Amino acid sequence: METTEARTTLGIIGGSGFYKFDGLERRREIPVNTPFGPTPDPVVEAWVGDTRLLFVSRHGEGHLLLPHEVPYKAIIFALKELGAERVIGVSAVGSLREEIQPGDLAVVRQYSDATHGRPDTFFGHGIAGHISFAEPVCPYLADMVYQVAGLQSGYKVHDHTVLRVMQGPAFSTRAESEANRKMGYHLIGMTSLPEAKLAREAELCYVTLALVTDYDCWYDGHDAVTAKMVTTIMAENVSKAMQVILCLADTISAERNCGCKTALDTAIVTDRACIQDRFRTGHMAPIFGRVLLVK
Repeated sequence: METTEARTTLGIIGGSGFYKFDGLERRREIPVNTPFGPTPDPVVEAWVGDTRLLFVSRHGEGHLLLPHEVPYKAIIFALKELGAERVIGVSAVGSLREEIQPGDLAVVRQYSDATHGRPDTFFGHGIAGHISFAEPVCPYLADMVYQVAGLQSGYKVHDHTVLRVMQGPAFSTRAESEANRKMGYHLIGMTSLPEAKLAREAELCYVTLALVTDYDCWYDGHDAVTAKMVTTIMAENVSKAMQVILCLADTISAERNCGCKTALDTAIVTDRACIQDRFRTGHMAPIFGRVLLVK
């Protein structure tokens, strides 16, 4: 299913407010049904020069899915199966720092996981493994996004931020917000995990481009966050995200000089002789086939 004429293929996961990416060349919709169900909407394939884009909405057009309802495994599997090499997860977040203002962009380098009950691994059911996740985003992709967002696009962008990923769907209490600030987190959101973990297992380069929509409720000078407030500022930020992606697609290198593309080389602990063929050549081959077919 991979297109050989593409210089590289970049996956885009659109978050709150970012449900469509119109105005691109050679656009077509690709319905995808994975072993984990369908993606929320068809994957949209489009082109920026010789860079192939694969766009999928995380929540579905019209925002039908809550953060814990998002089919993260289906989304990552679909992007991998369709040939994505790098993935940018665009997410609306709240700010836990006064200097990170609504309307700013941020490149996330670390996560703290407060989610629960979300399917978060492709391992299991006959194959055991443990990926390295100390550095949870691709450093090279993160560098490229930061340079494009700040230098080429001219937006106010914060780098090396830490994102607290909460369960939701309710926003934080003031006590929770203050505790997250004391822990040193910069941002708070609801969707980047398990997305980033699954991307690493799928050997995809991944980074979160965070769109700051509000101050979390710790900030006395700011009204308590509401869904309406988030969507208003998000609409302004989406155009910035689109511009960053277009600039990145136009300049991104085809080479991947990171360890993301070989993340499974040392991850699998199950005896290879005991692993079923469905992981090698069957329906799970898009995830595990590369490493299991190596002699």
